[in-house]
Amino acid sequence: MDEAKWYVVHTYSGYENKVKNDIDMTVENRGLEDQILEVLVPMENVVETKNGNKKETTRKMFPGYVLVKMIMNEETWYIVRNTRGVTGFVGPGSKPVPLTYEEIKTLGIMMPDSPEEKPAAVIDFRGKPGDRALLIGGALVGMEGVIDTVNVGKQTVILKVDLLGTDTPLEVGFENVRIL
Repeated sequence: MDEAKWYVVHTYSGYENKVKNDIDMTVENRGLEDQILEVLVPMENVVETKNGNKKETTRKMFPGYVLVKMIMNEETWYIVRNTRGVTGFVGPGSKPVPLTYEEIKTLGIMMPDSPEEKPAAVIDFRGKPGDRALLIGGALVGMEGVIDTVNVGKQTVILKVDLLGTDTPLEVGFENVRIL
């Protein structure tokens, strides 16, 4: 049996969630859970300032695109391609090209089955939300911030750091953070 891979599907802007829901429903109705495994609309948390008030919201990382993990064959291609709101797969002509783990990592998206999701060694991290922390690795070494979220499964923390006067969420691995 072929291996499931991630594909990028282009949609009409604003139809991403509808396309995801329609594909999920079609998969369930036709019993294709073993061929179309997952449909994602990548989201990100952003802090917006309106009228002097900071508000955390989520927004689509890639408006007009949906990611689908599937085994590519004529049936699955047809189902996804003919979903209302889908304009096509990303790739040359009518041949969809799967994403590599390197491409997914470059985009900043952690997929549930990516090798990076399963750390080789478990790090005992004792930080908790509200603790002050220092970045000891990565591009922003030496910056201080406040821990917002701890994800033990991924071994990462969301650290709020002050970048140009704005609290900016930054996801970093346990190994790059020291509690102050």
